[in-house]
Amino acid sequence: MQNNFFTRFFIAFLFIFSGLLMGILLSPSLHGTSIRVILGIGIFLIAIAGYSAVKIYIINQRKALKASEDVSKKSEVGFVVDTFQELVKKLKEKENELERLRALAEDRAVRMETYNENILQSVPSGVVSIDNTMKIKSINQSAERTLGIKAEDVIDKDCTEAFDEPLLNILRDNKTVSRGEYPYVTRDNRHIWLGVTTSHLKNAAGETIGFILVFTDLTDIKALQTQVELKKRLTQLGEMSAGIAHELRNPMSVIAGYAKLLSKKVELPNKATVDAILTEIESMNRIISELLAFAKPTDLSKEHLNLQSIIEETVTTAVGDNHKIKVLIKPEKQISVMGDEVLLRQVFTNLFINAADAMPGGGTLTVELNDFQDKAKITVHDTGYGIPEDIKHKIFLPFYTTKQKGIGLGLAIAQKIIISHGGSIEVDSKEGEGTTFRIILPAMA
Repeated sequence: MQNNFFTRFFIAFLFIFSGLLMGILLSPSLHGTSIRVILGIGIFLIAIAGYSAVKIYIINQRKALKASEDVSKKSEVGFVVDTFQELVKKLKEKENELERLRALAEDRAVRMETYNENILQSVPSGVVSIDNTMKIKSINQSAERTLGIKAEDVIDKDCTEAFDEPLLNILRDNKTVSRGEYPYVTRDNRHIWLGVTTSHLKNAAGETIGFILVFTDLTDIKALQTQVELKKRLTQLGEMSAGIAHELRNPMSVIAGYAKLLSKKVELPNKATVDAILTEIESMNRIISELLAFAKPTDLSKEHLNLQSIIEETVTTAVGDNHKIKVLIKPEKQISVMGDEVLLRQVFTNLFINAADAMPGGGTLTVELNDFQDKAKITVHDTGYGIPEDIKHKIFLPFYTTKQKGIGLGLAIAQKIIISHGGSIEVDSKEGEGTTFRIILPAMA
């Protein structure tokens, strides 16, 4: 705009100056010298005007160039700023995308962890993981129930605080894979049969980072196997015992008859001998009766029974007025079963008499009643002399006895009765400390 103004001004100046000059030159009063002076002045003015015009033009062009450069610089800065902002925008978008993917991955990881945890907790077998430092890292609910422990009490604790033998021995063997069945006493003092499988826990590189233990409670299976085997053996023994009893009963009856006749006719000292014969015959008749009772099939007459009442009555009968023996029944809990009252009374009477016989100098007879998992548990403990370890496994065998009197059928018959009720009986004893019998029977709600 400045250039256009300057151009118009310069043209107007030339026209005005040219007009004045022509007027002067055409004037008749002017002579040659004056004309030359006027021309010189005109040329000078034109030169000055041209110089000024050129200078102004140059200045304007410089200003225009500078402005253009400033605009260019501003454009370059703006481009850089815009580019940077665009990069920041894209980086923010990528960051948001990465955050979304991270959140998605975390959600998937949490859901997968929850899914795996649900699988672990739903497995009917007990599962425990242990690291290389022998610390427990995880345990499912089945393992808690089977071993009688709580996860919060053992997580990140040394396995010696949770396990007893033989599990510790299995871990010490450090075998790649190990399987076995073991009798085991749980932390809540239950005696069970435990099936155990151990294997090494490896990472993605194949390095051993710990152990996995899988537990199965085989108690019921073992009890069923024992019951089947015992029923088979007892049936065979019963048949044999019945045959022997019948073969003996008739001759013993004849001998008893003649001995009674002889007792009426003989005089002292021979009468004492005959009376001794009659006493032994009575003992033989009791043995024959026990044989027949053992051989007799167990026909149950089941009814609704209160265990506590039966135990209180039978312990009073068995112990009698023996003030040397203290009787404890705990807790006072009403537990009901379906069973044959006569046969169950026979079982408890036998156990209480044996307990009293084991404490001739006095002691404590403790009977505990508990219920768990739809079962009734009866524990009979005495503080007597105990059973030697080498014969403990024999006490339920028919015809095995350590007493001078009897033929060793009391506990065998007791076991037979308990098995016929769908239960189990086992013994734990330590010589010099006492004996404990544990009976398990199906309970009633």
